[in-house]
Amino acid sequence: MNFPLIDSLIKKRTIILDACNSMANPLCYFFFISILLLFANAKTQYHHFVIQATPVKRLCKTHNTITVNGQFPGPTLEVNNGDTLVINVVNRARYNVTIHWHGVKQIRTAWADGPEFITQCPIRPGGSYTYRFTIQEQEGTLWWHAHSSWLRATVYGALIIHPKEGEFYPFPNPRRETPILLGEWWDANPIDVVRQATRTGAAPNVSDAYTINGQPGDLYRCSSKDTTIVLVDSGETSLLRVINAALNQQLFFTVANHKLTVVGADASYVQPFTTSVLMLGPGQTTDVLITGNQPPARYYMAAQAYASAQGAPFDNTTTTAILEYKNTPCAVQGIKINPIFPSLPPFNDTATATAFTTSFRSPSKVELPTEIDENLFITVGLGLKNCPKGASSSSCQGPNGTRFAASMNNVSFVLPPNFSILQAHQQGIPGIFSTDFPAVPLVKFDYTGNVSQSLWQPVPGTKVYKLKYGAKVQVVLQGTSIVTETRQVYLSMDGQSSDLLLTTQESG
Repeated sequence: MNFPLIDSLIKKRTIILDACNSMANPLCYFFFISILLLFANAKTQYHHFVIQATPVKRLCKTHNTITVNGQFPGPTLEVNNGDTLVINVVNRARYNVTIHWHGVKQIRTAWADGPEFITQCPIRPGGSYTYRFTIQEQEGTLWWHAHSSWLRATVYGALIIHPKEGEFYPFPNPRRETPILLGEWWDANPIDVVRQATRTGAAPNVSDAYTINGQPGDLYRCSSKDTTIVLVDSGETSLLRVINAALNQQLFFTVANHKLTVVGADASYVQPFTTSVLMLGPGQTTDVLITGNQPPARYYMAAQAYASAQGAPFDNTTTTAILEYKNTPCAVQGIKINPIFPSLPPFNDTATATAFTTSFRSPSKVELPTEIDENLFITVGLGLKNCPKGASSSSCQGPNGTRFAASMNNVSFVLPPNFSILQAHQQGIPGIFSTDFPAVPLVKFDYTGNVSQSLWQPVPGTKVYKLKYGAKVQVVLQGTSIVTETRQVYLSMDGQSSDLLLTTQESG
């Protein structure tokens, strides 16, 4: 029972009931009681996150890895639709940090969204910040992660949203539920990796391994003993909450000899469909039902890259976990029973990726607006900056002595130095950002063909595009081929504020 909230409502009951009396409307009383019951079922959860360096051993080496509460991955948060979360974050690491609640609709709580220098200034080493927000009309799987530099490589965890108390899933209730967090692991400090890329202007080094629930799996050196194991019973149905927490890479995911029934994605239910392979982009989640209908044995879960851009380097390794039936026959002494390995698509199998992404359907009819208030056409891709005069060649290691710089509509985002954009907007602080982000590319060109070198260099700036609250907006995203083809783009609009911020950031 959320007593503080109930007390607050009761204190205001006189005003509400007086209004009901003045209208002499019995429906008003019914509405008031319904609101009380609604909030009575909601809860407030309190959590304490300590960001700290923790020794973590992977791939034979131990690194002082930035974690939450000493855990990698971090704690799983489980709430009900309608609950409020209050998370006090204490930063005991040597880096600035913020925490982003990926996919949560931050309705009137933009200060809790978390992107560094966008909705808040970072939490400095030794400092703390309290996030408070309410889950509103969302059910399924989301996740949380650091939103400062590359701390997201290790600072992340699952955020599971169950139906409201007394309500149920729109599919048969699973016997058990298991988060499956796919990640990337560098055999180095991830902050050093991105700082090297910033210093040289080149692409950052690709990861050394992928992980499932923080473990690379037994295809990597020094990793067999700690491979993640998911137990199931014959005949039972489990819900796997698959999260792509990888920093940069789209991933295929499959389970040997088992079909996966997709029932949700990104905290929304979907029309169920069955597939043998998932494809998730960074930040995406997919809820799947899996039934233990195979002979009792050990079966590999596996994930590897989907990377179709020609010439772009990527981590071409495979992470594994083990789906193990509880009644699997015991191994004969001295003989190891290897798990059954699945068939994974080739890394450039666009047909499989497309077949999966085009299978999603809403479980009910979706009303689309017939009139659009704002049309945004946004080109997204990598650009190249010429080496600054006087700079050494070691700081310009992009193609032909350039520096990489990502852009949207030829604008490469620059982080504000002292104030967050939301703070500057709310307090009217001038000079932090401008509102001239272009709604369409300033120059039209063949976006997927040979691009003129005059269009390679983006303009640096801290630019936003402002929208009126409630505006109906159509956004068209167009990949470009300045360096290589942009096959897939992710646009995050998690916050529910009145301004839409569209940004990319250059590497240097």
